[in-house]
Amino acid sequence: MISNKEELLKLLDAVSEVSLLVVGDIILDRYIWGSVSRISPEAPVPVVSVEKIEDRLGGAGNVVRNIVSLGGKVTLCGFIGDDQEGKTVLQLLEQDNVNRDGVMIDRSRPTTVKTRVIAHRQQVVRIDREEKAAPAAALSEGFATVVEAQLNDVSGVIVSDYAKGAISAPLMKRLSNARANGLISLAERPLIVDPKPVNSSLYQGVSVATPNRREAEKISGIKIIDRESTLEAGRKLLSDWQAEMMMVTLGEDGLMIISSQEDKGVFLDTVAQEVYDVSGAGDTVVAVFSAALAAGAPAELAGDLANIAAGVVVSEVGTVPITRQGLENAIKKLSPSKG
Repeated sequence: MISNKEELLKLLDAVSEVSLLVVGDIILDRYIWGSVSRISPEAPVPVVSVEKIEDRLGGAGNVVRNIVSLGGKVTLCGFIGDDQEGKTVLQLLEQDNVNRDGVMIDRSRPTTVKTRVIAHRQQVVRIDREEKAAPAAALSEGFATVVEAQLNDVSGVIVSDYAKGAISAPLMKRLSNARANGLISLAERPLIVDPKPVNSSLYQGVSVATPNRREAEKISGIKIIDRESTLEAGRKLLSDWQAEMMMVTLGEDGLMIISSQEDKGVFLDTVAQEVYDVSGAGDTVVAVFSAALAAGAPAELAGDLANIAAGVVVSEVGTVPITRQGLENAIKKLSPSKG
């Protein structure tokens, strides 16, 4: 931890003023909560007695939830299917007062749904319904046009890639051109990409990328075993993508930030919490880090705020966004040496 409490609390106020564009794969996270008291006589599996079914925004939608929960404004661009689950997504976005003008219906595919069955705070099984192929070429081009039209109205752009088809070559080409034309930059309107290895060839010209350890290893081809190998992987990705900054998240080891201007790197330790569920923690880190950068914060300060936020959400079960109050409380609980 580099920052002090006063800096972090001041940044939290600034984050609530940002307006961000989130582009990516929209997922409906469905939770079936229940209890287990016996094993099925039909197979060696638990019988879950359902107590509650809950729908939440996931994927790029979870990034949106985190920003909204901190007070920021969001426009979401992505695809849903022409189905009941798609309608549920739109209802959830409406509840959070999210601009849905960039949400397009693709009638050739279902809305992506991840259904998790949870009993006694433990995930029993996850069931995915998805179509990973890219939309038709005309739809991808149209989507890229819709995204480009939103750029002037926001202070930052987040590309949340879950490799479900929303992130395409036409889209990333438009965003890369926007950077070349001065519309996007780390200093003015940062473009932050949460990458997936399968699409690694698309990320040329981003401002910032935020791979986790496994993604950084797979994309760079460098096994991350210590700080030096982390730096090596970060430098390679900076070069390959011609990016301005790289943030590699390292789980319990915190995160590393390296930039084209300062390639020695900065390592930030994680904020220790009891871990119940890491699902969605990456979305929280990306959302908070991006919002902080868009608010004009230095990278180290933005990284500290994102680290603290991740420490809060992993103590919950399921994809839970950070809240302003939860983050403020966590900052105030930091040891005196941090304040």
